[in-house]
Amino acid sequence: MYKIFLVEDDRALADTLSQMLTERDFEVCCVRDFRRIPEEFDAFQPQLVLMDLMLPFDNGYHWCAELRKRSDIPIVFLSSAADNLNIVTAMQMGGDDFIAKPVDVNVLAAKIQAILRRCGGMAAQPLSLHGLTLHPNNSSADFNGTRLELTKNECRILQTLMENHGRIVSRDTLMMKLWQDDCYVEENTLTVNVTRLRKKLASAGLSDFIRTKVGSGYLIGD
Repeated sequence: MYKIFLVEDDRALADTLSQMLTERDFEVCCVRDFRRIPEEFDAFQPQLVLMDLMLPFDNGYHWCAELRKRSDIPIVFLSSAADNLNIVTAMQMGGDDFIAKPVDVNVLAAKIQAILRRCGGMAAQPLSLHGLTLHPNNSSADFNGTRLELTKNECRILQTLMENHGRIVSRDTLMMKLWQDDCYVEENTLTVNVTRLRKKLASAGLSDFIRTKVGSGYLIGD
């Protein structure tokens, strides 16, 4: 079930959208404190944000920029001010789409599903293993109350190993993960990233989380 973070100060509209999206198998969290939007975002760990434009304290552009510092997940603006200037500004501030109010929920749900399909890995669900929870959407992990901030490459390595726990993952497979955004990655780059990742895990109390299988690759055991 995909998680939708709804930033809408019209409580009646928020409740209506939440109910209708829930009926379409989305899990919806409506913002309660419009001064603490990033904190509520972090706590909920959504796969997509629906952002009203006119909000208390700061507008949707401001909060879009703030959430972009945390995550690359899709942000869809909802507003009755659907003129070209607002639409262009929303895209420039990091938005992925702009839907005019009044909102047709069927159209909204269809757009959400299409955006999530296009985004693929950016809409990845959190992974949990041996007490460690990985949040691919914002490249972070939690273990026993300790939060670990990971680089994009460290997150990709850890995600691949966790998805294949109990199986050896070859260095070539991990290299392919690191090549997703780079034209070329040296073999030493993988070693450096694994070493840094291990140090971060060890600092949280997971010293032997990632094992090396000489000549084969890496493994997270059961």
